Amino acid sequence: MKLYGFGPTRSLRALWGLKELDADFEFVSVNLLAGEHKRTEFLRLNPAGKLPVLVDGDIVIPESAAIVLYLADKYREKGLLPAGLEARANVYRWTMFAVTELEQPLWRISKHTSLYPEEKRLPADIALAREEFLAMAELLDSHLKGRRFIVGDSVTVADCVTAYLVDWANELRLIDGFAELRAYLERMYARPAAPPRIAEALKTIRAA
Repeated sequence: MKLYGFGPTRSLRALWGLKELDADFEFVSVNLLAGEHKRTEFLRLNPAGKLPVLVDGDIVIPESAAIVLYLADKYREKGLLPAGLEARANVYRWTMFAVTELEQPLWRISKHTSLYPEEKRLPADIALAREEFLAMAELLDSHLKGRRFIVGDSVTVADCVTAYLVDWANELRLIDGFAELRAYLERMYARPAAPPRIAEALKTIRAA
């Protein structure tokens, strides 16, 4: 398998899944800063020109959450997807919660603070996105009380997808008031399989 990715992007989420599964793979760096994601050979893999992309033989999978779900299904014996139907349903639920309710406001904040040209940035949208994120973060914080992981007693897809977002929110100082989320963040990144934190990945590309 090959994982096409770069620095502090959602590639870290896919990398987390691969490392938790101890899967054999090659990491292929696609330098966004140099525009390599716009090259014809990469657009053949993902016409959207976005990272990460997993290639497993003839199977090509963009979208980081989909990659982790695919890997968990491929290596079902490793337990990133639970055996029981109800537990799997909860993994799907919290995975979708992460990518719809947590990730979208974080992405909007990032676009309107640094990614869009200045003339397209909307301060009002940043404020709205912060409100939306904090409301949903409160739900997850409450859910994590008395739990080490989001679903069950071991790490699952939901954790691989969500922990990256909690780190992203931490970079934006959005989890300062959530004790459970802060403790969860530290637990997850203390795992041997954890990928680099976003701040560490940023240092790497800045030093390159």
